[in-house]
Amino acid sequence: MHAEAGELSEAHLISDTKIFGFWVYLMTDLVIFSALFACFIVLHGNTYGGPTAKELYYFPSVLAETLILLTSTFTCSLGMIAVHRQVKKWAIIWFFLTFLLGASFLYIEISEFIEFVGKGASWQRSAFLSSFFTLVGTHGLHITFGLLWMVVMMFRIALRPLGEHSVSRIFRMALFWHFLDFVWIFIFTVVYGIGYLL
Repeated sequence: MHAEAGELSEAHLISDTKIFGFWVYLMTDLVIFSALFACFIVLHGNTYGGPTAKELYYFPSVLAETLILLTSTFTCSLGMIAVHRQVKKWAIIWFFLTFLLGASFLYIEISEFIEFVGKGASWQRSAFLSSFFTLVGTHGLHITFGLLWMVVMMFRIALRPLGEHSVSRIFRMALFWHFLDFVWIFIFTVVYGIGYLL
């Protein structure tokens, strides 16, 4: 009995350590995004005679992206609730809906990039566009990794018991997804909001 309690305590300690380590990773990722935001703020007016933010941005599309990502954060939270309640079926359903919303967001973002390049507004056109594509593209790359991670976690939920190690892994994935939503709120405000107004 004591040995079993010791094993559970050790597993809990390992889980907590991994979650703390993941928070440290998210903070380093936040530093990278902060640097990219700083570059965009400095360079957003340097269009070199090319198209400006007002000429390129289509605000309804950006608003749709934002609403989709905010909704995906909600469904991801519902998925985590289902995981904690050990209800595998609903956990998979909510994470699958989160995946579909995330994939829809990514599709709109890639379509926007293709449209910009088609108009001759690629990342090589000006400092503004270089900083735009780097910042928004880095977020999109993180979304891609998040979607792949989510697929792996859905298979894990379906095929393995929801023990402490599994729940810890799923929690870190959900934390990563919430972090991306947090970063997008700043992208929406700074890149599209302020960038469009200035």
